[in-house]
Amino acid sequence: MPEGLPIVDAFMGIPVPESAAVKKYAFLQRQLRDEGSKSMAFPAEYMFKGVPKYGEIDDPVELLVSELDRFGISQSLLNVGSSEDGRRAVRDHPDRFFAGWDVDPNRGMETVRDLEAGVRELGVKAAIAFPAGLYPQVPIIDKKWYPIYAKCVELDIPICMCAGVPGPRVPFAPQDVALIDEVCWYFPELRLVTRHGCEPWTDLAAKLLLKWPNLYYSTSAFAPKHYPPAIVDFANTRGADKVIYAGYYPAGLTLDRIFSELGDVPFRDHVWPKFLHENARRVFKLGDA
Repeated sequence: MPEGLPIVDAFMGIPVPESAAVKKYAFLQRQLRDEGSKSMAFPAEYMFKGVPKYGEIDDPVELLVSELDRFGISQSLLNVGSSEDGRRAVRDHPDRFFAGWDVDPNRGMETVRDLEAGVRELGVKAAIAFPAGLYPQVPIIDKKWYPIYAKCVELDIPICMCAGVPGPRVPFAPQDVALIDEVCWYFPELRLVTRHGCEPWTDLAAKLLLKWPNLYYSTSAFAPKHYPPAIVDFANTRGADKVIYAGYYPAGLTLDRIFSELGDVPFRDHVWPKFLHENARRVFKLGDA
């Protein structure tokens, strides 16, 4: 991994004390059935080693800025839809954070109007979607998404959408990667960025990335040593412009772990600048470094 490259992280969250983590993931509680999941502060904790945990935090925004500085991260996408600290981070540090906004198609036009207000008032750069985590769940191809997809096209922002088997123990069918194909066909102007791996359909994901010009893949929720080989191979061949770096701090991975492993990913030299910042700047329309 070349030194000195700017880094844009397409997945970052606000650190919270461990005592507040249950509230953070309360939206999943109605779906969780097994006792193990109900007892986890982070519903996918069984999948990760060394999940970041904090006691009291004086100022989570300043903690986050210090982590960006420590690892040379120029900018990061921060989900602000339900976080006042997230909104404060974007307002106080617009050069370091750009905003993402949760969308829930079960709310109909209300969520569309909220997204539009987020773009107008906070400069939101992306819609954020977790189809399997909604209650009720909404498959990627469901007609409830269509007003949101259309609004993203109108606002000229991408939608970042979880795809593949989710970590929390909820049904995966709404995130079957095959469903993306029809969305890209019906909305050719929509920039869609997958999140959380697309496993076990990474070969299919690579085929779809090649097929659809406005489909992209981000590496969120995967430690670098576990990046799917199909995605690394795709980036090294015909997909250098389609794969975007995204971490998973503080949800499941520390930045220490991510950056201790990142340099060992076998990307070719020309892939690194695209992966670390150029693709994100283009897709999220962040301007030049």
